[in-house]
Amino acid sequence: QVQLVESGGGLVQAGGSLTLSCAASGGTFSTMIMGWFRQAPGKERQFVAAINWKNSSTDYADSVKGRFTISRDNAKNTVYLRMSSLKPEDTDVYYCAAESWRTTIGIRAYEYRYWGQGTQVTVSS
Repeated sequence: QVQLVESGGGLVQAGGSLTLSCAASGGTFSTMIMGWFRQAPGKERQFVAAINWKNSSTDYADSVKGRFTISRDNAKNTVYLRMSSLKPEDTDVYYCAAESWRTTIGIRAYEYRYWGQGTQVTVSS
């Protein structure tokens, strides 16, 4: 059973930066796709970024391209989301997600079985 634990959320001013971490355990990471989604109250969970653990290929939502960077640390089984030039509209609960035995990155929430508990990111104007 894959377990994901997020950390790093908080309050930041517009234009600032924040890095989220997702520590993973219980899976075969070389087979995994790991991603970040975000969700506002009453809205659907939206794709932010994802990384293929095996070949490090990445994908980003258009709204965050050039501002957010997803990366992984093999030794720590941890995925990071570095968020820069933050905007008030980036305010959401951010969730780490994982799916195993995939070769392509999915951008739909239903494509991921494993989820973290979520971490709040608030960007003040």
